[in-house]
Amino acid sequence: MSPIIQWYPGHIAKAERALKEQLKQVDVIFEVRDARIPLASCHPQIRQWASGKQRLLVLNGMDRISDRDRQQWLTWFETQGETVFFTNAQRGEGIRRLQQAAVRAGAAMNQRRQQRGMQVRAVRAVVLGFPNVGKSALINRLLQQRVVESAARPGVTRQLRWVRLSPTLELLDAPGVLPMNFKNQEAAVKLAICDDIGQAAYDPCRVAPILVELMHQLGHADRLSDRYGLAVTDTGETYLHDLATNRYHGDLERAARQLLQDYRRGYLGAIALERPPQNRSESVA
Repeated sequence: MSPIIQWYPGHIAKAERALKEQLKQVDVIFEVRDARIPLASCHPQIRQWASGKQRLLVLNGMDRISDRDRQQWLTWFETQGETVFFTNAQRGEGIRRLQQAAVRAGAAMNQRRQQRGMQVRAVRAVVLGFPNVGKSALINRLLQQRVVESAARPGVTRQLRWVRLSPTLELLDAPGVLPMNFKNQEAAVKLAICDDIGQAAYDPCRVAPILVELMHQLGHADRLSDRYGLAVTDTGETYLHDLATNRYHGDLERAARQLLQDYRRGYLGAIALERPPQNRSESVA
């Protein structure tokens, strides 16, 4: 069977090459992930790119998951030695704490420079993550003004751009970065469900049934029956066919797109599609 997800736009390949060059100048990395899928939205190369640099882990979209999910992930990341910053970039929640952490990171960096006899300079930071996880919205909140284009769809940022946050901090706005190949198809499907990759990468009729099955496994099947008046009794594929028959005159693609859209817009509730691994020693990335 062919991979469910495969997408690597030319502009992202070009931007990634440029990004690797710019990373040589960067002191701090804001790694932005989707709070609904904290593990699936971890880029497999982020550890390599962040080597030797200060990294601040941001889980954006805190409003899209429950308080219980948030606390469970916070606790799990702490067991991994990670400090997590939960944010809602659209509403500005969690931004002040993130700003304070960036200032502290900058102060530490400049202290090291002074100890080596170097001059103090503005801290250079980059915001990295998959497309559509809220990187540009986060930058706009950090700057307290709209200086970079932001929209609820992947692929809006096309070029690297330095933006001055303050006399002491500069930010690099970069396009969403994707691995060359989605070797982990389970993670890739979750990215598709959450709209963190372009719609050209997948067939909604293959992705929507997996959303149904994930919700069923996580104990949220009742959200589907409440929304559509249709209980989950069999596979996700069967559910999609039944939904199409009952509500969309047999139009399978329309049913699939509506189901995905309802999840993304929160009409099915604030639901994380991942829970912390039971094995505490499992790698964050």
